[in-house]
Amino acid sequence: MKTYQNLIANQWVASDTGITLTVTNPATEALAGAVHLASAAQVLQACHAAAKAQRAWRKTPAIGRADFMRRLADALVARKHAIGAALALESGKSLEDATNEAAYAADITRYHAEWARRIEGEVIPSDSPSENLVLHREPLGVVACLIPFNYPVYTLLRKIAPALITGNTVVVRPSNNTPCSAFEIAQAVLDAGLPPGVVNIMAMDHDAAEQMCTHPRVAMITLTGSVAAGRRMLDFSRTNIARVSLEMGGKTPAIITPSADLDAAMAAIVGSKTTHCGQLCTAVERVYVHRSLHDAVLQRLRTGMQGRAFGDRTADAGRMGPLVSDAARQGIHAMVQRAVADGARLECGGVVPDGPGFFYPPTLLSGMRQDSEIVQQETFGPVLCVLPYDDFDDALAMASDHQYGLASVLYSNDYHEVMQAGNEIEAGELYINRTPADPYQGYHAGWKRSGLGGDDGKHGMLEFTQTRLVVMPY
Repeated sequence: MKTYQNLIANQWVASDTGITLTVTNPATEALAGAVHLASAAQVLQACHAAAKAQRAWRKTPAIGRADFMRRLADALVARKHAIGAALALESGKSLEDATNEAAYAADITRYHAEWARRIEGEVIPSDSPSENLVLHREPLGVVACLIPFNYPVYTLLRKIAPALITGNTVVVRPSNNTPCSAFEIAQAVLDAGLPPGVVNIMAMDHDAAEQMCTHPRVAMITLTGSVAAGRRMLDFSRTNIARVSLEMGGKTPAIITPSADLDAAMAAIVGSKTTHCGQLCTAVERVYVHRSLHDAVLQRLRTGMQGRAFGDRTADAGRMGPLVSDAARQGIHAMVQRAVADGARLECGGVVPDGPGFFYPPTLLSGMRQDSEIVQQETFGPVLCVLPYDDFDDALAMASDHQYGLASVLYSNDYHEVMQAGNEIEAGELYINRTPADPYQGYHAGWKRSGLGGDDGKHGMLEFTQTRLVVMPY
């Protein structure tokens, strides 16, 4: 079992308290690794190192920062097998999927490097004669990055790449469920030769994370996580009026209309619901199907869900893997039981299997009310609800009737339905005839409780900047 230390100012640092966190393989419940937990004092040390490094990093021409980032992308590719191996052990993903995630993280790093020559300000006409108004785009300073467990390698680079290209430095807290892969990435940071203090990566408990987020030099907090975690970040941001970018939960609806290609829709929805055991914030959670198709769609989904085997993906990469923890499994199972007690019909799944690993079978429910807990609240697991609708306006209303607004899906070949949904759906993203998969040149941003700010593309990059207006008489 490998034990990892923290990266502070390009130095490996052991916990000064001697406390380590053990990491469990969710597919086998065997130990996958251990990490040193940084103390509050070490977190402050990292924040100071990041603040010191940022003075020089912000003055480095953007194209120079891009050169470092390209080297980082190359280092990630060179280490993708080590990163993937660590990620597979701690997450239950197949080795292939975990390694591909590392390669994808390198791709998004290169993508953001290309923004170097496009961080643009504006020249604005003045109302006063003989005067120019010049608007600069400037970095914020130190960014605190909090990384989720579900896609911890990709999301780590998704956060730090736009922060770095815009001249910020970062202090990163990986998920305590999947921290080992973050320290394999930390070695890539060293291999790439980034200046000391530009990237700091540390495992920490909640108290130390609060110290990081409330540090006076932390100008921004960016998090991908639960709504509860987002609320804590909002509380922390009040200390120094730090900017926040929060990507939180989702409750993705999929609307299926009579004009849809049912074969394609069924395969895609089952795939969305069972990829990484449904632990995606954009995974389809609710299916609204026209009443004329309800029984046929329900049967197809039942067949698809029942046909999806689950188990240790080390033995068979084609299986659906485990949930992140037994607590997550018990929470999801309790929601399913409450739904059944409230009148829902259990079409398949809905049991806690015997044996090691935090597995939960693909679970299909029907007969719920729109206001049922399981229709309104995120499950973050392989649970799918099917509800009928009578006309398209009803479908749009039900799809938008919840406190989340991250992604939505429409299966339709009717031009008018597509245009109407594009104008009326209450979500930051709408996918037509496909399930969600965030394009990194887009803008991944939720409405309502799904978040503030967003990731990816030009707009995601600009989240990491602030403006300075220079008024220049001549």
